Amino acid sequence: MRDFIVSSKNAGKKVIRAAILEFPNLTPSSLQKALKHKDIRINGKRISSDTVVSEGDKVELWIPDSFFEKASEPKKPEYDDYKVVFESDDLLLVNKRQGLAVHGGKGMTGDCLIDILRKNQHNPSMDLCHRIDMNTGGIVLTAKNKKSLEDAIALFKADLITKRYRCLVRGTPTVGTNVICADDAIMKEVSAYLEKPPTGNVFIHDVPKNGDLPITSRYRVLKTYKGAGPDGEDVSDIEVELVTGRTHQIRAQFAHMGHPIIGDGNYGRNQYNLHFKNLRGGKVRYQQLFASTLLFGKIPKENIHHRLSGRSFSIEPLYDVKL
Repeated sequence: MRDFIVSSKNAGKKVIRAAILEFPNLTPSSLQKALKHKDIRINGKRISSDTVVSEGDKVELWIPDSFFEKASEPKKPEYDDYKVVFESDDLLLVNKRQGLAVHGGKGMTGDCLIDILRKNQHNPSMDLCHRIDMNTGGIVLTAKNKKSLEDAIALFKADLITKRYRCLVRGTPTVGTNVICADDAIMKEVSAYLEKPPTGNVFIHDVPKNGDLPITSRYRVLKTYKGAGPDGEDVSDIEVELVTGRTHQIRAQFAHMGHPIIGDGNYGRNQYNLHFKNLRGGKVRYQQLFASTLLFGKIPKENIHHRLSGRSFSIEPLYDVKL
């Protein structure tokens, strides 16, 4: 058995998240099992659900010591849930961690990003201006009020906000047509067609089939890690700009091109992914994909966000791969 007193920093979090922050070797699955068997107590009272804890609460974890004492590894250089990138009276731009869903959904346990932000900002009106996958880290734009949300969504629809991503891919892509982007960056443009079934993975076709959606991406290679892959194959750090924004577009399109993202178990190959180790020597847990940049175009003065015209916001991806 181990116990801890909830600090002010962890107050308001759910008990599973608070416990993992205290004991990094614990896993959500082991704690969910402990809850099921009522092996977690708060202030002496057994609990069976992922309860919110308060500062000063005493949490007791009645689980085997072996769960706490698994390999003592250096901690991954990450942050807790999110970091603020930019804030105004109307917008909050954050850099979220991988593994955190931006919104609630079927089968999801624990808080999602928007719930956490509403709580931390004391603002139940906050909402997402766009979404990224749970296992994709990086930039997410949120609005603090209804007018801000409406005007931000209008900018996305008018293609006045450009989204760019960073990812580590197999090999070094070379195909595409050179184009000059809005900020004068030179990238290669590639197009295809995306089939989206009612459920499951999407499919990419070079020739359109009935119901396919056209997709276009732009990319540039930022760095090549020579011989970092199996059999001496290269690995590349690339930046991708979305011209269209379809479901799983980057992951599926680059896998179709022969350059799947490292750590992507859906569109890549497990045998390839198993070649790589994370920064602590274990298995690569997440797809190495981050929403890295938002570029704002020339915004009309009647839009509440017009002061952001021409601005850009970027983060460095926290890749978790030894190369």
